[in-house]
Amino acid sequence: MTNTNIEMNTKKLSEQGYALIMRHEGFSPIPYICPAGLPTIGYGHVIIAGEAFPRCGISPEIAKNLLKQDVERFEAAINRLVQVEITQNQFDALVSFAYNIGTKAFENSTLLKRLNGGQPEKVPKELEKWVFARGRRLTGLIRRRKEEADLYSS
Repeated sequence: MTNTNIEMNTKKLSEQGYALIMRHEGFSPIPYICPAGLPTIGYGHVIIAGEAFPRCGISPEIAKNLLKQDVERFEAAINRLVQVEITQNQFDALVSFAYNIGTKAFENSTLLKRLNGGQPEKVPKELEKWVFARGRRLTGLIRRRKEEADLYSS
């Protein structure tokens, strides 16, 4: 038996989507603590237990490779969780969003419920709600969500 969801949703992040993530994550060659309190390096790569990076930092090329590896997980999550047909721009916006908030948060979001429930026009407003990190409203997240919403709607 075929799974029509897999057939329907097999999109990959476009160069435009990568550019959006890289622009908003920024590049850091050395580890730092992100606003959500997680150790991070490169273009928003969350450092997991057992990973080690040189003290002198990583190059942009290594950071891009980490980003591509990380993005694969988020592409798979969007392809699996979104039960309706979406455009490439919508896919790119959702991958950027999920990359920033995490798969579990995306999976449990009202945004996903609205999208799968036949209310895709409500997604941009739902994106605008995700502008807090550790209880603080962040200007960078406001800008990112606006750009994701604009991309989603285009």
